[in-house]
Amino acid sequence: MEEREKTNHKTFCMSEYDTLKRVILCQPQYMTIREVINETQEHFKDEGIHIERALEQHDEFVNTLKNNDIDVILLPYHKKYPEQVFTRDIGFTLGQTIFVANMATDVRAGEENVLKQWLEDEEISYYNLVEERIEGGDVIIDRDTIYVGLSNRTDQKAADQLQRLLNKFNVITIDFKEKYLHLDCVFNVVSPDVALVYPKALSKKDIELFASRYDLIEVSEEEQFQLGTNVLSIGNKRLLSLPVNERVNKQLRSRGFEVIEVDITEIIKSGGSFRCCTLPILREG
Repeated sequence: MEEREKTNHKTFCMSEYDTLKRVILCQPQYMTIREVINETQEHFKDEGIHIERALEQHDEFVNTLKNNDIDVILLPYHKKYPEQVFTRDIGFTLGQTIFVANMATDVRAGEENVLKQWLEDEEISYYNLVEERIEGGDVIIDRDTIYVGLSNRTDQKAADQLQRLLNKFNVITIDFKEKYLHLDCVFNVVSPDVALVYPKALSKKDIELFASRYDLIEVSEEEQFQLGTNVLSIGNKRLLSLPVNERVNKQLRSRGFEVIEVDITEIIKSGGSFRCCTLPILREG
């Protein structure tokens, strides 16, 4: 593990749902399905991705965030990184520290260096998790609890390392069916007492754990394919969701959420939605 020792007060996150103030994105300028990673990409691999449409949708996404008083940082994009739009996977913020991930696949290896360069330019400290494999899509934070999905991208050793580093937190590992890629594709916490879940991907034990802590909104198989769990909470029970996930959005609204619908269906062809496309670095409780 490497550490950059620089004092800053620019980063802070303790949940997935506190008020979002600053977030890192990257435009899908070179997004393409180079290596199929999940069923969504498999479905669209022959159709491909319409880059101009994806860029227009991403711009709308960015403008929506800005209109909600969120500072948006856009990392520089590079042709050799076709999945750079999914900034969530290259790290996660816990407390005042950004943990930079060790990317598990060749197609994404090197994306973390773009993030590290920006952090160093901004004099923001970070931990470089070089010892074990972990990606931010498998890390879901809820105060003193950190859920870590065990997947093709994140292993038990990484979860153990996190627990050693963060002894004031409770790291809970969650097994799920690997074809769903990351934990946030099947589970997401959207408030202190509400979570989204796709039960078919999870064990009975973990579903019971979630049910003991949250009011669970179950997404259907169709909604999971459209990444219904992969919403982005921006605070005060406001969140971004896809218009096509009508039932999920209705369920959220019935629980008092303000659902802001933004169409990024071109981007989700590559297997990720709002949460995947955002790396929060500052949330205010």
